[in-house]
Amino acid sequence: MNINYLYKNGLQKALVMSYDDGDVWDRRLVEMFNKYGIRGTFHINAGLMDRDYRVSPEEAKTLYKGHEIAAHSFSHPFFDQIPKEAYAFEIGEDKRLLEEITGEPVRGYSYPNGFVNDEVRTALSLHGIKYSRVVKEHGRFGIPNDFLMWEPTMHHAPSMIDKIEEFKNSYYAMPLFFIWGHSHEFPRAGHNTTWETMEEFCDKFTATLEDTVWYATCIEIYDYITALRSLSFTTDLKAVYNPSAQTVWISVDGTPVMIPSGTTHLK
Repeated sequence: MNINYLYKNGLQKALVMSYDDGDVWDRRLVEMFNKYGIRGTFHINAGLMDRDYRVSPEEAKTLYKGHEIAAHSFSHPFFDQIPKEAYAFEIGEDKRLLEEITGEPVRGYSYPNGFVNDEVRTALSLHGIKYSRVVKEHGRFGIPNDFLMWEPTMHHAPSMIDKIEEFKNSYYAMPLFFIWGHSHEFPRAGHNTTWETMEEFCDKFTATLEDTVWYATCIEIYDYITALRSLSFTTDLKAVYNPSAQTVWISVDGTPVMIPSGTTHLK
């Protein structure tokens, strides 16, 4: 018996777009994502939302509807240049203020300036953060073993367009294309990725992959993979129990099978 995991609704591929800082240029990026049915995760510094170049708390409530708001520290410091005692405030206050906007627990994060150490990871866990994206990219389409050290496929670049075909034909059982960046980079003179480049990527990606991809947020990927990893199989693989709170899908000898929450499936 050949069993493989599948994404939501039995899909085999997923795309994640992760953007930092909450700049006003997110307005155009969200509009583009909405146009193509792509969903993003936006990591925001709550302590900087009063700046004129950042999305305000009031606007954030509507702008990011249908997308994910995640944390990125209160004031975007270099964590290796502040006292460890300040970690709790930078993480906790950012999370608290963003939760006032979302009305729900904020469980995602991205490391400001890419800095991470054991103390920061511990502080994240104590505040209920379940995943955090790093800036180091691996160029592949794999799923992380450690979600607090979640490496993206790549920073947005013109080469992401060429990578679409590689993703389509990926040998991974559950390929995940994970792109990150900052929306303020698109209009910046001299930056190699423009608005036109991103539009071309979104258009070509959705046209090439059509309805074979789950367009997900970071927290949705985390929750779903966590649910998959909680499945309990009998030794002969003829029965599986889903103890999680959400429905998951697996492939049994090439046939998609839905495993609802709290149920046992028998072959």
